[in-house]
Amino acid sequence: MGEEFFTVLPVTEARKKLDDYLPVELRSSERRPLLECLGRRLARPVLSQENVPGFARSTVDGFAVRARDTFGATEGAPAYLRIIGEVRMGEVPECRVGAGEAVRVATGAMLPEGADAAVMIEHTEPLGNGEIEVIRPVGPGENVILPDEDISSGEEIFPTNHLLRPQDLGFLAAVGELELEVWAPLVVGIISTGDEVVPPEAKPRPGQVRDINSYTLAGKVLECGGKPVLYGLVKDDPEMLHQVLRQALEETDIVVVSGGSSVGTRDLTTDVISGLGKPGLVFHGLAIRPGKPTMGAVVGKKPVFGLPGHPAAALISFDLLVAPLLKFGSYRGIKPAALPVPALLSRSLASAPGREDFIRVKLRSKDGKLWADPLLGKSGLLSPMVRGDGIFRIPLEKEGVAAGSEVDVYLFGTDYVL
Repeated sequence: MGEEFFTVLPVTEARKKLDDYLPVELRSSERRPLLECLGRRLARPVLSQENVPGFARSTVDGFAVRARDTFGATEGAPAYLRIIGEVRMGEVPECRVGAGEAVRVATGAMLPEGADAAVMIEHTEPLGNGEIEVIRPVGPGENVILPDEDISSGEEIFPTNHLLRPQDLGFLAAVGELELEVWAPLVVGIISTGDEVVPPEAKPRPGQVRDINSYTLAGKVLECGGKPVLYGLVKDDPEMLHQVLRQALEETDIVVVSGGSSVGTRDLTTDVISGLGKPGLVFHGLAIRPGKPTMGAVVGKKPVFGLPGHPAAALISFDLLVAPLLKFGSYRGIKPAALPVPALLSRSLASAPGREDFIRVKLRSKDGKLWADPLLGKSGLLSPMVRGDGIFRIPLEKEGVAAGSEVDVYLFGTDYVL
């Protein structure tokens, strides 16, 4: 055992201690077709090999013109231009716009040579003799997208570790990137422990509870881009837990055990994890609430985490320790992702110096301001976990937060990093 039980550590220190034993990068990369990359993270940056759109095109239905031929045009004193042709969608213009000339274009059509702007059709009047009146001037480049305005050849489109969204797939298709180097999902083994825990399909007897953590933690793994493997329920039997942990270590990249991390005579997880191999238990106890009894270990080069049995506490510990590894491959490369939403706290909350508190909140709008209502309750209650819109942190150095103070709320369902 590397650390004395329940010597609580700040989260940053706990991460650093784990980092000392973990590889620089837990993940491996793979090339996948574009349509299989949604929700995956890039293993290397993507650079554009060409300009986009690649040609000057109109953003309006109207006429391609030389901007200087429209200067000073008004309804009372319009500019007169002669229509010399039309450019259809997907065609290369065969004409060139000269002084006093205009070419009919549709939105997205290629701009003919000589033209440097487009006039909206609403700002013209047909004269019936092949000419139009322009009643509003345009400047050079107005209503036009230039050949490299969207992206230039050689420009970085997305950096390493970028989380790919639906709109990103379309953008990458626009530059011809049909295969990407992405990080392969880390496989996370999930084990729930405790004599009192029964499967969800069972009817709990007095003193028993259904297995919640296997499902909430599997959902978190999927949300963070990993692949969960559920190893089911393990009773408070050290030999059985040791056997299941050994199997999970052989078959997965990260192992998460929920329950059995508190100080108590029947909590066996600490002893079992400590006996799995070197370096073993790295810490037992985080300076957080909820989630104080969280433990972290490394066996060989694989991290093993003991999370509290209460689902709300287990999710906080997961966000702090497991989620960064799934998203960044290590604790060294953690970067802010989804930005928090500022909101005003609706009531004062006390805290204790030297401990980080994580508070779930419900958001509401009143008088044009966003308010955060803390969802407080007894340890083990499930309803605050599902009623909340997000979470905010009371830092280590603070003794509390006064009502009306602005807090940063990390919204559930976004790519936030605690």
